[in-house]
Amino acid sequence: MHVVICPWLAFGHLLPCLDLAQRLASRGHRVSFVSTPRNISRLPPVRPALAPLVAFVALPLPRVEGLPDGAESTNDVPHDRPDMVELHRRAFDGLAAPFSEFLGTACADWVIVDVFHHWAAAAALEHKVPCAMMLLGSAHMIASIADRRLERAETESPAAAGQGRPAAAPTFEVARMKLIRTKGSSGMSLAERFSLTLSRSSLVVVRSCVEFEPETVPLLSTLRGKPLAFLGLMPPSHEVRREDSEDATVRSLDAQPAKSVVYVALGSEVPLGVEKVHELALGLELAGTRFLWALRKPTGVSDADLLPAGFEERTRGRGVVATRWVPQMSILAHAAVGAFLTHCGWNSTIEGLMFGHPLIMLPIFGDQGPNARLIEAKNAGLQVARNDGDGSFDREGVAAAIRAVAVEEESSKVFQAKAKKLQEIVADMACHERYIDGFIQQLRSYKD
Repeated sequence: MHVVICPWLAFGHLLPCLDLAQRLASRGHRVSFVSTPRNISRLPPVRPALAPLVAFVALPLPRVEGLPDGAESTNDVPHDRPDMVELHRRAFDGLAAPFSEFLGTACADWVIVDVFHHWAAAAALEHKVPCAMMLLGSAHMIASIADRRLERAETESPAAAGQGRPAAAPTFEVARMKLIRTKGSSGMSLAERFSLTLSRSSLVVVRSCVEFEPETVPLLSTLRGKPLAFLGLMPPSHEVRREDSEDATVRSLDAQPAKSVVYVALGSEVPLGVEKVHELALGLELAGTRFLWALRKPTGVSDADLLPAGFEERTRGRGVVATRWVPQMSILAHAAVGAFLTHCGWNSTIEGLMFGHPLIMLPIFGDQGPNARLIEAKNAGLQVARNDGDGSFDREGVAAAIRAVAVEEESSKVFQAKAKKLQEIVADMACHERYIDGFIQQLRSYKD
């Protein structure tokens, strides 16, 4: 088959879509991977044996007045500037015509699009190519946003016996979710984009599996009448590269005792404001554990103001703060790491559990809250305590969560054991490859 994959312009979407492209290519299928030039240039290389089957299609992002040149990924756009976010979405919508022109001559058998690509799904309809919409989050996340009846059935499922019931969304998260229905200057809300894309698709693809979510996946045969396909968890393969092992952050772990370091990384998309960075830092200090923190600087904050005064001096010898890219997989694979403080993006959640690490969870936006509640219900992690109304947290809450997961003997043993049990599922490569084979069979057998 020839499959066209068109991911959302965020690296948390681009990277798993590139992984899917390589899994399809490894089975002999041709893939056209569509994105913008700068985003493509920042992707890791395709494995040499698969490169002849993966073609990158670079569609220049249209210029929009007010959007900085080169701002192609969401990572390039300051999230504290809603006007800039809307300009980026407007530029994204400008890809509709060139994508349709490409698809008209591509002779594709399938188009796989992200959830906001209503215009790509429309082009697939126009050119009579079946379209699949890909949801890169957990099945629990889909149940929690798509159908409250499914969410209730999920907690009553026999498969949920023996574990806690996922908690309800806090007030601050419910309020933030209402923003997806807000129509900005781009002319379309996120909810409208999702609904249009879904209505124009023939299949919905989910990155999960029944082994990991037995309480939810059996309930999800369709989404608003569209059949579902499951990809498995697509855990990334980890090959230790020489340049990663020589990275200063990885080398800093070599001198640390086994399972003694808390790795802290809250993703690249939405950095914390400087006040929250300070509370997190003081919480790490208060917890007293060793830590390695991959910290993305908030926009407009100087190095001098980034961390609390004296923090680095007080934690020297047990804490490292890196404000640049770090090789996350190599860090998580290191024997010195014992727990992972994460925002609970689905990629990071899978990567942390792949190495059996219990999670200390600080979700920020989007699917991260449902993902955190799912893991908490499985007792493989604990959320940092938050103010229900505004989502704020403090140093005492950070320290308490770290101690419970990584320090206190009785509770940490429970979290470690549950995380190890989930590791058996996440790291079962043969299981997840079978899901890819089943997905390909669904594509092959599709009848319009």
